[in-house]
Amino acid sequence: MTKDAETPEAPAAAAPAAPAAQPAQAQSQPVQVQVTDDNAQACYANFCRVTGSPEELIIDFGLNPQPIGVPKDPINVNQRIIVNFFTAKRLLAALQMSVARHEAVFGVLETDINKRVRPAQQKQGENK
Repeated sequence: MTKDAETPEAPAAAAPAAPAAQPAQAQSQPVQVQVTDDNAQACYANFCRVTGSPEELIIDFGLNPQPIGVPKDPINVNQRIIVNFFTAKRLLAALQMSVARHEAVFGVLETDINKRVRPAQQKQGENK
């Protein structure tokens, strides 16, 4: 299966240099990149840890079976992705754009789980 994806930033070698007379809009058009995901493996993660060095970032993904409070058991890391800082910056931009679109449609995402859980617990207490 081949899919096209828009990248927020195209590599300099992917497109020929635009003449100086062309408007800035033409230079900022997204580039279509062909992607084959036939061998991609999908897994779910509700935990992420980022570490690294001056040259690269290491992003670990895992499943935390106890998302509230400090987990009793170690979290198993299922996937590790290592990227350079240029790729990390492009990833950051793509994630920011995706989250902004989601929030525009569905509302602000509350990342503090206690703020998400407490209103539901309070409603249950009122109904009893």
